[in-house]
Amino acid sequence: MSATVLPQSGWTLEEWQAAYRNGLTVDTALRHVLARCSASDVAWISLATPEQIAIQLHQLQVRLAAVGGDRSQLPLYGIPFAVKDNIDVAGFSSTAACPEFAFEPKKHATVIQQLTDAGAIVLGKTNLDQFATGLNGTRSPYGPVPNVFNPRYISGGSSSGSASVVARGLVPFALGTDTAGSGRVPAGFNNIVGLKPTKGWLSNTGVLPACRTQDCVSVFALTVDDAQAVAHVAGGFDATDAYSRVPNAVTRAMPSKPRFAIPDTLEWFGDQESARLFAAAIEHLHEAGVKVETVPFAPFLELAALLYKGAFVAERLVATADLLARNPAAINPVVRGILEGANQYSALDAFKAEYRRAELTRVIHQTLAGFDGLVVPTAPSIYTIESMLADPVVLNANLGTYTNFANFSDLCALSLPSGFRGDGLPFGITVLAPAWQDDALAEFGRGWQQRAALPLGASGRCLPALAPAPARADCIRVAVVGAHLTGMPLNHQLLERNATLAARTFTAPEYNLYALANTTPPKPGLVRSANGAAIEIELWDMPISQFGSFVGLVQAPLGIGTLTIADGSQVKGFICEPWAIADATDITRFGGWRAYLASLKPHE
Repeated sequence: MSATVLPQSGWTLEEWQAAYRNGLTVDTALRHVLARCSASDVAWISLATPEQIAIQLHQLQVRLAAVGGDRSQLPLYGIPFAVKDNIDVAGFSSTAACPEFAFEPKKHATVIQQLTDAGAIVLGKTNLDQFATGLNGTRSPYGPVPNVFNPRYISGGSSSGSASVVARGLVPFALGTDTAGSGRVPAGFNNIVGLKPTKGWLSNTGVLPACRTQDCVSVFALTVDDAQAVAHVAGGFDATDAYSRVPNAVTRAMPSKPRFAIPDTLEWFGDQESARLFAAAIEHLHEAGVKVETVPFAPFLELAALLYKGAFVAERLVATADLLARNPAAINPVVRGILEGANQYSALDAFKAEYRRAELTRVIHQTLAGFDGLVVPTAPSIYTIESMLADPVVLNANLGTYTNFANFSDLCALSLPSGFRGDGLPFGITVLAPAWQDDALAEFGRGWQQRAALPLGASGRCLPALAPAPARADCIRVAVVGAHLTGMPLNHQLLERNATLAARTFTAPEYNLYALANTTPPKPGLVRSANGAAIEIELWDMPISQFGSFVGLVQAPLGIGTLTIADGSQVKGFICEPWAIADATDITRFGGWRAYLASLKPHE
């Protein structure tokens, strides 16, 4: 990566760090990123002004000087991120998506201080369901945040804006909060990773409470590695937060063949696409060697219902009671209705609810004893913005079916991308485990994300290359470069022949890639050249018995030949007859078919 390379949509933390090592300057990078952002983008409540950026750049230089110029001691040096607007950032207003509530914090929330001390730069504050009350992303006077794959649909909430800007690759990570699922549902709806940590690992000092006893600061990222890295920088005991905790359990390594629980009954509210994709996810778990067993899910559902259908909702009044009394019209009508409903509960009701919470939590922990985790859909369905606005309470409650119980029962959780529905919208799963098993979940999530081989958010980019393992003795390794890549129109030809993804890597730097003319579906052609480059490919292991039928599907000018890959080894793969490039477009500079296709889409 040369010093002239500017930040690209969907860069991971490692790519940002590599760019700075190769000469990219922070001020140049931030100007470029801000130029891709718009104040009219409903995902943002406020974007950093030039003055706010200048202040942060000065502070960054002070930090760099304090460590003797050693950038390795600032692991997030110069990396921009976004912050849900119920988390305080000094110099930015905190609104909680309620202009009448807005105030100017005098200092950073603890998690912001941790991240900026590591070199990160706040790019802006993001939209949310007002006062973090909702799972859908429509309850904001700044406007509903649309799904990044189809603007007719909800983004999920309450951390809607944070999920949106990460999914579009505007920033590599963003902070949200999660009380009932606000750090997981938007991740599932936008094809990104949502890390809901163990309660008390990330400090809540400087975070406007929704339900203070249950709140968590959460992390959105394009990859599990990035989410985990950010959580480790932001986390740690904070004596200023009465609910901050020191780990009281030893993190177990995730076994190579874990044992996971899944619900014995699943509610989809009529959404058969979500049901199909969850069944496919379970099948993928089996294929990966995971032992899956059903467990009674009724206690989880009863516990989930306590969050909004009982006395615990009264806790939401702590931060908002004054505004509700003096200016109720300032509050979103749906949010106001929830808050006003809290007044019906007594202290007696609250204690009874707490007793029941503790009883159900004990049952849940006993149920999960002996398991390495619980796997659930991140959400049972997804709705259009129009439908959500027409039925805001019932549909929102549906969204929390598989999330509301997590904080109540002291579980950590990781929402992971898990495929796309027939309508093109993403689907996610969530893996949960008892408190302090966050790293074990990340270990599993890392492998899941590599095997799933899905695009990163809506950026069109893929995970960094996997190191190839030896092919199985009963298989032929085949390199694919275009329409057969994961998620592309002809990938089914591989799957139908029981081929499995072995690695994502590159050719040796001796090939040119061309967009061929008049091919359906569109296809590239790979041609060996003395002036070539490394081209992104996937390696698939196909049973020998299926290889002949696969080759029979290949049509001119393409054929199957022998390719040299990045490590110098050779595999069978797609090649193109040279005559076909006469009227083709040379796209070698993009480095791969996905990047070329992404270049054809409108820019942010």
